[in-house]
Amino acid sequence: MFSEQFDPTTLSTHSYTTAEIENVLKKKEFGPQDFPILISPEIRPFLEELAQRSHLLTQQRFGNTMQLFIPLYLSNLCFNKCTYCGFSIEHTYPRVTLTRDEILKEGEILYQKGFQHLLLLTGEAPKEVGVGYIAEAIRLLKPQFSSIGVEIQPMTESDYRILIKAGADSITLYQETYHPESYSQYHLSGKKKFFKNRLDAVDEAGKAGFYRLNLGALLGLYEWRFEALALAQHLSYLQTHYWKTKYSVSFPRIRDMIGTFQQAYPVTDTDIVQFICAFRLAFPDVGITLSTRESAEIRDRIVKLGITSMSAESHTEPGGYSGKEAEKQFEISDTRSLEEVKNMLIHQGFEPVMKDWEAPCHI
Repeated sequence: MFSEQFDPTTLSTHSYTTAEIENVLKKKEFGPQDFPILISPEIRPFLEELAQRSHLLTQQRFGNTMQLFIPLYLSNLCFNKCTYCGFSIEHTYPRVTLTRDEILKEGEILYQKGFQHLLLLTGEAPKEVGVGYIAEAIRLLKPQFSSIGVEIQPMTESDYRILIKAGADSITLYQETYHPESYSQYHLSGKKKFFKNRLDAVDEAGKAGFYRLNLGALLGLYEWRFEALALAQHLSYLQTHYWKTKYSVSFPRIRDMIGTFQQAYPVTDTDIVQFICAFRLAFPDVGITLSTRESAEIRDRIVKLGITSMSAESHTEPGGYSGKEAEKQFEISDTRSLEEVKNMLIHQGFEPVMKDWEAPCHI
């Protein structure tokens, strides 16, 4: 398990000399061992060079394609108290969990729009929205969609296998913050307050055999370079232990939501650019996802730097695509339609891809 070797005290950023920076920049190829320098403040003056190399490497490894997906929220019911989340149990509003018919209705709308890659999300309510409910949602939607991923509460290997058998092929699980002390400050009650349980859940998913594991940190909860170093360490560990699995990373920034949460660690657009370039250069085959949390302007500016998949036309409330009234997890920033996002990508030389693979059927 990753938690058995994870030591956050080793992740402090170091200062690098000009000679060390120059020696790294002379390399034709980078690797995970170069990641601490690529994410360092000292290399920031060379960010334009890193961005150009990141763009060229992405073209070499992934071509000029951009895979598009959309999130589908099944429920905003949650029993965790997390200070930064719109689904936190402390917020008093009517909770919504989609019925079988409502799931099918949402799915039909997204299918008609042309989406083939779907990400199912829920709050963390294991009894009410547990493995049985989620597996049934996957089975309902699978006939229309080529790929179904899940972003749900941590589960055991056996439960994850149930979801894979139902038709899920990927799982997204953000640690939120890899800094244990900060984690305890933000997660006040519920099962999510257990740092180690969430950290080890990705191992459970790896052992279960998901086709793809998506990792990430929610930027703004702690110092972003620490989160980057921890995420890189976690990714390296998983690639070694579950080497048949494909990987993606994401680093969403906190956005507006219900409540009064105030960011203690703001992250700039330049920080995001360095984050993307460092991961692309050190982990050339990993996917990098950019969500509608970011504004249209920012997404247009950084899409060429290493991004391989993007969400479009997103809603963060259950039933949002069919007009059902429900509380959102957070406000999205890029509100453009799918066609507008496609046109932007085409204008920048990309081929928008709605389907780039299909999971085998499980009977």
